[in-house]
This record gives sequence, structure tokens and C-alpha cells, in this order.
Amino acid sequence: MRKIRDVAFYLGLGALCTHEIDAIPNHEWRGMPLLGTLRDESGMLVFIAAHVLFFAVLIALVASKDERVRRLSRLAISAFIVVHALLHVLSAGAPTYEFSSRLSRLLIFGGAGLGGLYLALSLKRERIGPR
Repeated sequence: MRKIRDVAFYLGLGALCTHEIDAIPNHEWRGMPLLGTLRDESGMLVFIAAHVLFFAVLIALVASKDERVRRLSRLAISAFIVVHALLHVLSAGAPTYEFSSRLSRLLIFGGAGLGGLYLALSLKRERIGPR
């Protein structure tokens, strides 16, 4: 069960990372509260630069030597991936929303499914007890 849970987490994280690559040609910054007010070139630069820090923090948390930090980080990241998909659902009708390809939807909603699976398996593990 642990292997399935770990695979779900890493695939979900991989889907999130790949979605952020896919976000560049889909101009995701245009739909964001502050970045959407910037000219395209500036918005894209800030969007990309912010992701350097974003992913550095995620990697540091997931790779932490502290088991509790790793566990809580995985739960938080998985929950974020699910919430992230909900934000995409809410944004889908906006004029700036461009994520219409099958690949984009697979990355967003497949990632959310994997994040949800990780959360469900983690909850089940907590009820049964660590193995």
C-alpha cells in the first residue's frame, strides 16, 4: 500500500510541475490577480521567477531529513494539487483561461486525482496505523 501511495504522490507532484511548464504557452499569469495587470512579458518573467522559489521550497520540504516535515509536506502538497484543480474549474469560463487541450486537462485533473488518492491512502494508513 505504501508503494502505491508514494507513486501517487510523486506522479501527482510530477503532474503539477509539468502543468507549470504547460502554463507558459497558456499564459496562466493573465488570470492571476496581480500578475494579470502586468504586460505579458513582465507577467511571464515574474511568473517564471516565482516558480524557481516555489519549486525549491517544495523540493526542500519533500526531501527534508525530518520525517514529520516530509509527511506533512506531502499531505499539504497533495491537498494543494486538489485545490489547484478546483481553482481551474472556477476559472474555466474566464476570458483569460486557455487550458483547453487534453494534455492540460490531464495534467491538472490527473494530478488532482493522484493528490486525492495520496490523501485517501494516507488517511486510511492513519486509521489502520503505520506499517
